[in-house]
Amino acid sequence: MDINTPIINSNDLEEPKKYITKFGKILRRYSIDEIPQIINIILGDMSLVGPRPALNSQQDLINKRDFHKIFSIKPGLTGLAQINGRDNLSLDEKVNYDKHYKLNQSTFLDIKIMIQTILVVLKSKDIKH
Repeated sequence: MDINTPIINSNDLEEPKKYITKFGKILRRYSIDEIPQIINIILGDMSLVGPRPALNSQQDLINKRDFHKIFSIKPGLTGLAQINGRDNLSLDEKVNYDKHYKLNQSTFLDIKIMIQTILVVLKSKDIKH
């Protein structure tokens, strides 16, 4: 993001493309901006698959996840919401995918999600900006 970008959720920007640098666009398009989260996986704070971590400013999402006890499982680098709509999902849809994952968590499901994640990333699918 450009240094003059307002400090708000990127989804709340009126003209997000105005603030994204050329390099940032490449990082986001191919999800390279997620690489630092691998450190969190190595440290054991995250897993490869699980609900994506919420930003502190996403209080509505946090409240819905709290209600459904989604935080009882580790957040993940990728998850069902990322392969089923990513930025195009409503909060309720994201939480429904989180609930489904929580209730059906398995090695097979994790492998399926990881394979589909690779395909979604290669296609740069469902990224708003």
